[in-house]
Amino acid sequence: MTALSKFDKSGSSMNATLLQKLFTFPNLVHAVSGAAGSVFAMFVFYPLDTARTRLQVDDKRKAKHSPLVMAEIAKEEGLLSLYRGLFPVLVTLCCSNFVYFYTYNGLKTTYLSDIDKETPIKDLTFAFVAGVINVLVTTPLWVVNTRLKLQGANFHTDEHKEAKVPRYRGLIDALLKVARHEGIAALWNGTLPSVVLASNPSVQFMVYEAVKRYFQSLLKTKELSGFLYFIIGAIAKTVATVVTYPLQVVQSRLRAGRHKKSEQQGIFQNLVDIVKDNGVSALYKGMEAKLIQTVLTAALMFLTYEKIAAFIFRTMGHNPNGT
Repeated sequence: MTALSKFDKSGSSMNATLLQKLFTFPNLVHAVSGAAGSVFAMFVFYPLDTARTRLQVDDKRKAKHSPLVMAEIAKEEGLLSLYRGLFPVLVTLCCSNFVYFYTYNGLKTTYLSDIDKETPIKDLTFAFVAGVINVLVTTPLWVVNTRLKLQGANFHTDEHKEAKVPRYRGLIDALLKVARHEGIAALWNGTLPSVVLASNPSVQFMVYEAVKRYFQSLLKTKELSGFLYFIIGAIAKTVATVVTYPLQVVQSRLRAGRHKKSEQQGIFQNLVDIVKDNGVSALYKGMEAKLIQTVLTAALMFLTYEKIAAFIFRTMGHNPNGT
């Protein structure tokens, strides 16, 4: 047997092993549990997300506490306006978190051997790579979700009132119309800040896994209480959100398709323009709503995710650390 044929055989064997580690039952369970947990959590706290998006996109809307913003929107546009765009958001979130959780856990099972220890740096790396892959795959869905959420909104900024935006009948119709009227590239508006913002879930997962391992070691148990999962998830998301919030403001404005000048500029120039036009505080406009919504959503998502995954593994009599 030649050296080349031996190399081909060993290479094929290695690829087969990697694929076996990637396409496993535990990875699928984590992906399904993460998707289900995120959908449930977003459904519960969606009005807060509506308030946050309005504050980030609508420059002239006054920054107020979240309950006041929600009450204002409900008064101007009706109570159901707080849930505008809910269904496509849930569909997109389900797809997005399935991709994210599958990729994150797939990377861990593929590149960590049984003797390798999980560390914060490894968690950060795997979470960032998973976040970048997720952004590249699902950004078009998030772009049209932002459009659907703002459709029919009562804007306080004249530029947005006068903007001629097509009417969208749903997720697929919005994807087709944005591509037709603005070009396919418009479906990836905000991709660069979104890629940078992959650091948000990266930091979130790093903090979450580190704090979870600490409590597992402290309490000498692999499965923690629902209350602890909730608290750990809240801590992790708070840290990640505070660190990356100004970039989230730029991301929302680019996805909205109502700041044409912003779409032609880089991230740094967008940040500079926001400060120049509206002051430094504009970089954190809506952060209260974002913190409340995202922290509660992340906390509830992690709690639901962990409980669903544990239930499935117990029911199937499967070891989640096995393949």
